[in-house]
Amino acid sequence: MKNEKQMIRKKIMDKLAKIEKPQYEHDSYEIAQLLFQDTLWKEANTIAVTISKSPEVDTYQIIRKAWEEGKRVVIPKCLPRNKEMVFRTLTKFNQLESVYYGLLEPIEAVTREVPAKEIDLIIVPGLAFSKNGYRIGFGGGYYDRYLAGFAGQTVSLAFTPQLVAELPIEEHDIPVNKIITVKNDEKMNE
Repeated sequence: MKNEKQMIRKKIMDKLAKIEKPQYEHDSYEIAQLLFQDTLWKEANTIAVTISKSPEVDTYQIIRKAWEEGKRVVIPKCLPRNKEMVFRTLTKFNQLESVYYGLLEPIEAVTREVPAKEIDLIIVPGLAFSKNGYRIGFGGGYYDRYLAGFAGQTVSLAFTPQLVAELPIEEHDIPVNKIITVKNDEKMNE
């Protein structure tokens, strides 16, 4: 199972590495526009989202749009000691600091923790997604643990090469409610 997931991760990373910057920007924009039109987005007051890192769908524009619409944005802070994660408020990009693997996380001194029950929508990151909402993440298991106790809505944003027919599913895997991707992007499927 672990080897199979690793193989899928590598295959998807290789495909994503082939996306040229103009295509990446275009598809990220299109995916964001589809998200903004979605009921899950429109009805959410507090949105949890990661600070994207290539090759993930760009979330900076999504965070800006949430702020413009008066939504509360919360971003994850990983607690590696117990492999848990909490979400903290983000009102400005300069409230971020670089932690391990170059990930940007909220600076604790200038942000506050928000409990799961106050989060309406989590935009769940991942590398590979099946049509029924299952995902393979980047391997830390933080989201699976967090989602186990989360009652709100979940959505994932994916480029076409990240969609696969099926994935190996484990007992603890929790599917997202919806996957948003670009429509009719045939040349990405090669």
